[in-house]
Amino acid sequence: MDTLAVVMEKPQSLALRRLALTPPGDADVVVAVEWSGISTGTERLLWSGRMPAFPGMGYPLVPGYESVGRIIEAGPASGRQVGERVFVPGATCYGEVRGLFGGAAARVVLPGARVVPLPEGMEETGALFALAATAHHAVVLPGVPLPELIIGHGVLGRLVARITVALGGKPVVWEKNPIRQDAGAGYAVIDPAADTHTAYKVICDVSGAADLLDTLIARLAPQGDVVLAGFYEAPLSFSFPPAFMREARLRVAAQWKPADVAGVTALLAKGALSLEGLITHHGTPENADAAYRTAFSDPSCLKMILDWRAVS
Repeated sequence: MDTLAVVMEKPQSLALRRLALTPPGDADVVVAVEWSGISTGTERLLWSGRMPAFPGMGYPLVPGYESVGRIIEAGPASGRQVGERVFVPGATCYGEVRGLFGGAAARVVLPGARVVPLPEGMEETGALFALAATAHHAVVLPGVPLPELIIGHGVLGRLVARITVALGGKPVVWEKNPIRQDAGAGYAVIDPAADTHTAYKVICDVSGAADLLDTLIARLAPQGDVVLAGFYEAPLSFSFPPAFMREARLRVAAQWKPADVAGVTALLAKGALSLEGLITHHGTPENADAAYRTAFSDPSCLKMILDWRAVS
């Protein structure tokens, strides 16, 4: 069995190649991918060659950890059924070609325990499920109140803001780019230069900018929290005296957990959270190179989706 897949052969070199697939075992499923999203955080670092040392890192690789598809084969120990629509958080099923993160392919093989069943009505927006769960994880860290200030109004920042509002918060979002300063439902979006508030209890940064800590700490209330929810390619540092005076606390929000899947599912089910309006661009596997370049360079592109339904 083989598949067509997006392959990053080296930094800034991308191709559509046919790759052999690892044969599925009893606990595995085979998923025919319908849509896959392009991440402008970690995948941009893979594309540019600036990705920090990371388990499984190396070229050539198949990117992608935001895929949606149908199960077309289900092993007897997979716990899943043929025909289910599922979210695929990536796969490592391409032999010598690395799967980091491995979801940008027409077919994938992975353990059934790793896929997330999706509601039948959820189609391409299901590709946003991992981002929504990641945002949920950043918002509900144990012992940390809801964010009052969010840095960045890209797709992850919007999800953090939407989930914060859904849970009863009233955040402010900082965004410098005028293209992304459109207001969200239940929260304000402002240029940081226009904000005079200096006592935020919780600041959630999804910008990935490694040089912002001093700026953010200066806006904290005493014993406030800075939650680092982006992915940072450069070492982070900060001036100690301002942090000392505020008894600032730094928290890192990492990968989503099963509780975040349940949390997002519950918010979607009761209509408190919407994933609409976040997918702004579409492409096909055949024009993947142009699609990736647009996703990484066009600030109007919140989320680029590749449509795999016509690919076999």
